[in-house]
Amino acid sequence: MDKLIGTRLDGRYEITELIGEGGMAEVYKAHDVLDNKEVAVKILRKQFSGNEEFQRRFRNESKAIAVLSHPNIVKVYDMCFSEKMQYIAMEYIDGITLKDYIDSERVLNWKDAVHFIIQILRALQMAHNRGIVHRDIKPQNIMLLTDGTIKVMDFGIAKFAREESMTATDQAIGTVHYISPEQARGDVTDEKSDIYSVGVMFYEMLTGQKPFDTDNPISIAVMHMQNVAQRPRDINPNIPSGLEEIIMHAMEKDAEVRYQTATDMIHDIEAFKNNNQIVFGYYRVPTPQSRQYAAAPVRETVPPVPRSQQMQQPEYNEDDYEDFDDDFEEYDEEPPRQKSMLVPILTSVTIVIVVVCVVIVVAIIAGAWRPGSEKLTTIPDLIGMQYEDAVTIYEDSLVLNVEKETYSDKYAAGVIYDQGLAAGREVQQDADGKVRVAVAVSLGTQKYTIPELVNVSESEAQATLDALGFTVRKVSEESTMDAGIEKGYVIRTDPKAGTEAEAGQTVVLYVSAGIAVDEVTVPELVGKTLEEVEIELAHLNLKLVPEEVESADPEGTILEQGIEAGEIVVSGTEIPVKVSNGTAPEGDVAFGLYLPSIATGRYTLDFSIDGEIVESYSFVTESTGGMVAVTLTERGTKQVVVSVTGTQSGLTSRMGTYNFDFTSGTFSAVSETIDEAFAAVTIMPTTEAPVTPTEVVTVTSIVEVPAPAEPEAAGQGVE
Repeated sequence: MDKLIGTRLDGRYEITELIGEGGMAEVYKAHDVLDNKEVAVKILRKQFSGNEEFQRRFRNESKAIAVLSHPNIVKVYDMCFSEKMQYIAMEYIDGITLKDYIDSERVLNWKDAVHFIIQILRALQMAHNRGIVHRDIKPQNIMLLTDGTIKVMDFGIAKFAREESMTATDQAIGTVHYISPEQARGDVTDEKSDIYSVGVMFYEMLTGQKPFDTDNPISIAVMHMQNVAQRPRDINPNIPSGLEEIIMHAMEKDAEVRYQTATDMIHDIEAFKNNNQIVFGYYRVPTPQSRQYAAAPVRETVPPVPRSQQMQQPEYNEDDYEDFDDDFEEYDEEPPRQKSMLVPILTSVTIVIVVVCVVIVVAIIAGAWRPGSEKLTTIPDLIGMQYEDAVTIYEDSLVLNVEKETYSDKYAAGVIYDQGLAAGREVQQDADGKVRVAVAVSLGTQKYTIPELVNVSESEAQATLDALGFTVRKVSEESTMDAGIEKGYVIRTDPKAGTEAEAGQTVVLYVSAGIAVDEVTVPELVGKTLEEVEIELAHLNLKLVPEEVESADPEGTILEQGIEAGEIVVSGTEIPVKVSNGTAPEGDVAFGLYLPSIATGRYTLDFSIDGEIVESYSFVTESTGGMVAVTLTERGTKQVVVSVTGTQSGLTSRMGTYNFDFTSGTFSAVSETIDEAFAAVTIMPTTEAPVTPTEVVTVTSIVEVPAPAEPEAAGQGVE
């Protein structure tokens, strides 16, 4: 049985079951006893706790997710990076992976696929705006809840845009089926690599197969770099043309040609949702030989796909977690598939052609053929066709002259919306055997640049956007303290200022509901490392202000904090701390000594550290008793040996061994034999004789303090 099950981490997370295992970490389901909720706890395996690369990835994941707060990104509640254990406590996902769902459905209808992809893009939009690139987007790293909500997970190999670029040589390459060409080559990766991976997932959802797939991972990577994927509509003709364009544009080999931001791709998908007949013009429309054109295209529908009646919660594997504001539109149920009209139409056309041929033959035989009739041309219905397509299709019979170009909300750019000669009319051909037809071509919906509206009043911003023809949707949210946008003023717009958008497009206006003042409790920081504290305070949205000071404590250790633990402060508050530089400060220790009664004459005290004399002090005592004091200057804590030498006897004896703490200015005796040492080096006088004067300062001239009858303890420091 797993030893962790039943235990409680940091007195808070009670481990209940193992739900995932992988090469780097294990994932457990746990109960948070403080907040009374279920969480997922990802624990780095013990064998990797000393591996710098695994620790870097593990910490990188926590840092990446800690700065992200989005409904489509898994939440991180807590993290711990102690010597004994490293773990991340995060949101427990009650659902299945998107991979499991795709495998069960095989082919998704386009409405479901769009619903999922937009949520993934919004999560990446948030991450990219914070300077974070995921670098391993794939269905295994995306969870699907029972209500259709998407959660993006596993930022284990994510990189921060401000860090040095990471490449494939970092052993952080994404899964090969969804890898971008630049990632496969080992080039610099940015947010456009994530967009490529999203395009591959979109492709798989709608076709039921990956764009490149073999048994050899290296071959797949090479295909991503060199091969062009088969067009999605060649696999599934029910895919709308607009979605095919979006997918292929996201999967461009050249990163500078594909969508540059998640926001750009979202805008195209939103435009498609508003008009599923839209054509973006990223690619040439197929030739007439491969497609029939009609004035009013029939809306394509996707056939119903068998769907599991209930999404069962699977047993998690470690890939679910490791290789882990918007309103989401609810789609109506897929309408019943319309019966294809292609066969009846082709049958009717065939019959008409046969009948016409028969009539012509009979007319010729009967002599009823009207001379000159072969020079008449019947004008086709051109309205609704792309101008370029019409030119190609009717190049042998018509000359199309563009007489007018205007903006239109009804017709896409390049589509003919009016013609000078009515459809069905018979017109005499010119000398070249052609008929000239004037046409009017749409310029598409007129586009306007979204103005900068930050810190503009709500009413003024509304009026500005209304004047440009945009549809305005307002969202109220609190402003951050850094932004400081007052209530009733604009925080930002979506699309952002400077973006071109079509008239009629919805612009979301985020209006301040007031400046957010979140309160947080200051944690205990003293004794922790600077690295641990930076992660902890980032999670709490507090700012660390470190100051290095001299200290014997290990480098990076927090010694003091300017705001005490337990105090409640406003989010964003600066917390000053003093951090050890690993170097002990220089200090003084005053060594005091009461002389024994037998000490008369001239003596020298030697102070030795590591066998080397660092200080010598000579003195003369003319009378019994008294005291001497010597000050030593050093760093940290040192063991000092003190020896006494009698000048008359020439003898030396160890007086004691002491621990000197130069930081606190105190000392303590390890061993001490003061009386015995002085007795060993003193020559007792046989007759009374005056001591020869010397230039050495006498004890009585240093400190005139009579020796106490019973000293409290030999070797105590002098205050």
